[in-house]
Amino acid sequence: MPVRRMRLRHGVFAGGCPGCRLGCWGTPRILLIWTIRKILMTDLEYLDQAERALKAIELSCDRLNETTDADVDNQRVGGMITLTFANRSQIVVNLQKPLHEIWLAARQGGYHFRCDDAGQWRCTKTGVELFALLSQAASDQAGVPLTFG
Repeated sequence: MPVRRMRLRHGVFAGGCPGCRLGCWGTPRILLIWTIRKILMTDLEYLDQAERALKAIELSCDRLNETTDADVDNQRVGGMITLTFANRSQIVVNLQKPLHEIWLAARQGGYHFRCDDAGQWRCTKTGVELFALLSQAASDQAGVPLTFG
């Protein structure tokens, strides 16, 4: 969402515009900065949420290997997890830190996910949740039903 810097009319805010010289940059600037922070996730918030998602994928792989006949090898290097299946097909999940996104590459295609207000990673095109799409892609590639998340 692009953020535009705009000058507001004098006296728009209740309580006036403290320190204003009819330019109204005092209170509106503070409000604009607060609005941007509310809309955009900070780098630390992104890393925290993304790390939770990657950890959940790793734990799901461990659980699937213990409870199913599927052989899912997971290897993590930094912000990237590679899932390798018995038929040698792969799914790659990696962080895109500058964009605050998680990308998933599978046989069925590539997907970009952003964290919503509820803390769930949603596809930027379809709105499908990360773990639902990962479960579907992994099930297709493994040949057995698998559930992540």
